[in-house]
Amino acid sequence: MNTLSLRPHAAPQTVHLHYREGNSDKVYQVQLEPKDDGFVVLVAYGRRGSALQTGTKTSSPVAYEEALAIFNRLVREKKTKGYTESESGTPYQGTDKANEDTGIRPQLLNPIDEEQLSSCLNDPAYCLQEKFDGKRVLLWKTGSIVAGINRKGLRVGLPQSIVADILRLSQDLLLDGELVGERFYGFDLIHLDGDDLRSQPYQHRLECVQVILRSLKSERMPVIQTAFTSADKQMLVDEVKLRRGEGVVCKRWAAPYQPGRPNSGGDQFKFKFTATCSAIVGAINRQRSVSLQLWDGDKLVGAGNVTVPANQPIPKVASIVEIRYLYAFRESGALYQPVYLHQRDDIDELACTTAQLRYKPSDTDDDQ
Repeated sequence: MNTLSLRPHAAPQTVHLHYREGNSDKVYQVQLEPKDDGFVVLVAYGRRGSALQTGTKTSSPVAYEEALAIFNRLVREKKTKGYTESESGTPYQGTDKANEDTGIRPQLLNPIDEEQLSSCLNDPAYCLQEKFDGKRVLLWKTGSIVAGINRKGLRVGLPQSIVADILRLSQDLLLDGELVGERFYGFDLIHLDGDDLRSQPYQHRLECVQVILRSLKSERMPVIQTAFTSADKQMLVDEVKLRRGEGVVCKRWAAPYQPGRPNSGGDQFKFKFTATCSAIVGAINRQRSVSLQLWDGDKLVGAGNVTVPANQPIPKVASIVEIRYLYAFRESGALYQPVYLHQRDDIDELACTTAQLRYKPSDTDDDQ
């Protein structure tokens, strides 16, 4: 008898746990799901309202009793740490194939300066959209199966609400966008019902995205604003600045979808109103502070320290974190007024280089 099939008809189980104390506001979800001839235990966790980290506690299906024991142990451990069952967190659909390479890569953008932005604003060949501050995710729907893919091409979990919305569509598709908490901002379409759209101009792909999202009529998957004329593009820039948004993206109308990041130039560009960089945690200091490191050629150099907010866990040494800052000092490489944003699991440490940095202008004083 196959030991994995001892209780093949056991119902799936999900527990949503919530922890709030002071500034800390976290969620942890545990799922027990049937898979092939056995069962798997999936988890999703992170700050409430953010895009959650996902993973599996069973690398392959196991017998129901073993999976249940793992499931109960995880719930018990979290409750001893102060978590309670709550429906206030965002339920996630995990995947036992977390971190599996799909072979799919998104199109990545090079940054531009203000002069180049001004050129794009006045060029009718480019449209303009807001740059959303979340996690880059592609939604991959095939029949009744929906998967998330991060910027490294790895499978990741998705909010169940987003999965439910996508499943209302009759088409199969591969939709590119940004996941911000429990909202997905779709801005490009790579595949639709078996047709590869990458060679199609962006204008056509965007029109397809807009038709699909309008048909859903979901607040969680809105149609993003796109500006076409010089006046409308400038108005959108001003509006995003006023809301303290992260930045804007310029896209050439006639351009195909090209996976990866070009060595220079390209057909799509990003302009950030605030400077951010991805850094490596070099050490954990006292009073919730960590030191930051960046690759400068073939050596690691310091980039100063940053305080980790009380509502976020202290990252481990060698993990990658996202930092917002005003500028970097060219002499020391340290970041001025750094603000800790979140951990990152979707880029490699070799991307954490000094080439990211925006340096202090020579005629700018510290107190300006």
